[in-house]
Amino acid sequence: MTREPAGEVLRLLAESDQTLAVAESLTGGLVAAELTAVPGASRSFRGSVTAYATELKHQVLGVDAELLAAHGAVNAQVAEEMAAGVRRALGASWGIATTGVAGPDPQDGQPVGTVFVAVAGPGSRKTARLRLNGSREEIRRESARTVLELLSDELRENLRGQDTEQNGGI
Repeated sequence: MTREPAGEVLRLLAESDQTLAVAESLTGGLVAAELTAVPGASRSFRGSVTAYATELKHQVLGVDAELLAAHGAVNAQVAEEMAAGVRRALGASWGIATTGVAGPDPQDGQPVGTVFVAVAGPGSRKTARLRLNGSREEIRRESARTVLELLSDELRENLRGQDTEQNGGI
């Protein structure tokens, strides 16, 4: 995985004087590793929580226990609550999250390659479902890349909205 998405995210965060926190499950710290590999990451990156065990998603990130019991950890709403929870827990402007099945076996009734990524920020929440193919490593790396790209898109949109407001709606 190239450092490009991580570098772009950190550049956009720094430009807008905002911060980021990361909640990871299937990616097991890959997103945080990509971010911290970029020089100057500490300006915008607050930290991460790798909540691999399902109960930690509830205990540490505040994901609804009934949601987890009813649907398991591989769920769009779980990803969204993870992103919002890490944002709140680490005091960041933005939170992103990954949850899914990298393999080798299905989990929570979901096949290998089912992944949910989410972004939570000021007035913004986005979740995407991915159906990925490949090895366990390929699924994990593509999940990390995709969540960073989703955040990058949201940050660009957020900055465009601020520019429009500052320019009198032009």
